[in-house]
Amino acid sequence: MKILLFICGEGLGHTGRCLALGREFLAAGHEVNFGAYGYSKELVQKTGYSAHKILPEIKLVGEAGTFDIGKSIKETLSNLFPSGFRKLLKLIEELGPDVVLSDGYYSGILAAQSKKVPVYFIGHQFNMEEFFQKKGPLLGTAGKLVKRFYNYIFSSVNGIIVPDYPLPYSVNRKNFAISRSINDNIFFSGPLIRCRYREAGAKTLKHPNVLSTLGAFGYRAAIFKNVLEAAKLDPNIHYTFISGPEIDPEQFPEIPDNVEFTGFTDNPFPYYRGSDLVITAGGHGTIMESLAFGLPVLSFPDEKHIEQENNAAILEEAGYGKRMSYLTPPEVILACIREVLEDESYSKKTRRLMELAEVLDGPAAVRKFLEEKIEGRPAEKENSKEEA
Repeated sequence: MKILLFICGEGLGHTGRCLALGREFLAAGHEVNFGAYGYSKELVQKTGYSAHKILPEIKLVGEAGTFDIGKSIKETLSNLFPSGFRKLLKLIEELGPDVVLSDGYYSGILAAQSKKVPVYFIGHQFNMEEFFQKKGPLLGTAGKLVKRFYNYIFSSVNGIIVPDYPLPYSVNRKNFAISRSINDNIFFSGPLIRCRYREAGAKTLKHPNVLSTLGAFGYRAAIFKNVLEAAKLDPNIHYTFISGPEIDPEQFPEIPDNVEFTGFTDNPFPYYRGSDLVITAGGHGTIMESLAFGLPVLSFPDEKHIEQENNAAILEEAGYGKRMSYLTPPEVILACIREVLEDESYSKKTRRLMELAEVLDGPAAVRKFLEEKIEGRPAEKENSKEEA
């Protein structure tokens, strides 16, 4: 089976789960090609795979921890060129895939449909209209158009793969507003993680250790700084800071002894394995990685980024962590860290999610799902082969 994976490059969560799928498909003897751009393309190549360059599509813009939908629309529209779509069509012609998987990259879906190639959407956000609500009549109208577009996408693809725990454990369940008429086309795979818990060797870190991974956007530097100030208040709690590509650790003076900066790394999994708690933004990908490694999460969602705020709300409601704010002062951040570390109910619940992620084995589940859909290979055949 020839598989073409198109990756949205806004945030590295899309890339991580596509790499997990690529690894699984290749190990099973399938042919895999990636289409990516920006940091996403760089990460694919650092992992050892080749990637075809595609043009950016959606562009997220924010400032001081706040997501700006208006500026994001302008930046996104400036990225849309007919030549980019023609390049996608040519790439599909040249590669001749049996199936296209498009992780948040809508142009790839339209291009695959134009070439009559089966296409599956990978995504965790199904209620984009919320981004446009209460933003004035102009953005309200834009929201209605966007809703019509994504409803068309969801109803026209061959299937939808949701890289999350099945209900009732789904972190994205507040973002899951979708027509019941296409329920049969929805497949909850479980987390799509590049490295499974049992495969990751733990970093030797002092405990308790808080892993701070605040994403790739420079406007989160203010949160980064507040977490650093919280670290200074209690030298008995240790911190590992994995900064995004746009954050230079040297801009933060007076680093205390209980803090280690790693800079940006494309392999955070040994740090997950060696930590007790994760501080991150509200992105779905990092939250999935944290929970799949059994770690409670303090989530700082981008303000007015409804999807991230919903993810963070579920973390708190389900007892997997706490929803924070970029306005939360260092003293309160420390209080939340202590509470989550001391209250065993948090780690008990997230350990259950780690065990569930191991059982679900999301990448293998997607592979078997597609082998059955595209190749007509029954799941029983795979199982009997494994038993033999």
